[in-house]
Amino acid sequence: LAQLQDYDFLIKHFYTVHSSTTAKREEMDAAVLTGMDLSMKKDPSVPQILIYHTHSQETYADYPENPEADVIHLGEELAVLLRERGYNVFHDESVYDYRDGKLDRSAAYTYALDGITGLLQKYPSIEVVLDIHRDGVADGTRLVTEIDGTETAKIMFFNGTSMSPDGPIEYLPNPNLKENLAFSFQMQLLADGKYPGLMRKIYLKGLRYNEHVRARSALIEVGAQTNTYAEAKAAMMPLSDLLDQVLTGE
Repeated sequence: LAQLQDYDFLIKHFYTVHSSTTAKREEMDAAVLTGMDLSMKKDPSVPQILIYHTHSQETYADYPENPEADVIHLGEELAVLLRERGYNVFHDESVYDYRDGKLDRSAAYTYALDGITGLLQKYPSIEVVLDIHRDGVADGTRLVTEIDGTETAKIMFFNGTSMSPDGPIEYLPNPNLKENLAFSFQMQLLADGKYPGLMRKIYLKGLRYNEHVRARSALIEVGAQTNTYAEAKAAMMPLSDLLDQVLTGE
């Protein structure tokens, strides 16, 4: 914790800060991020976790030969693992990035917000919201590590800060920003100890990406288009474990 209290150490080792935003010292306080209690009581009788996909059309290297090699099937893999741990998970398989025969990944966040807002109103018991993606990288880049002898896609938490280099973006308020930052950082810190090599640095970017809807919201990039579906699927076990540790407070 002493090292983490060094702002420069924290940013260098745990974050990639996009030029569209800024990571202010007062927001990036490791004592606050690690000390925040994000645990919740499991209640399998009602939905508590929502998994959805702003970019449902994202696929992996073995698609279309493997028709399951997409983020929607990956989301169901995570849902199954979390259900096995005692959570009631609602998996929203809606398509938000393909409208009128066209792919539109920018407008998808607006469509997704409408969709998940409706679900959160229908199921107010939901406390955790996970937007599962896969990244896009240079064709020669392979985001792979080995966990327990299995080739596993690397994971990246992505935080929208609602902040430009000049300050808060007033039309994109996020009252849950500190909790969002703590949620990803606590899982990142656990992963560094338990699954070394699994995590890329947390990516901070200037807009909101619908993470304001719940305190325990996370946008999660699992591998990239150069990963196989098997590699992405292998990452769901450690991810479900990290989520469970933070949500149970253990």
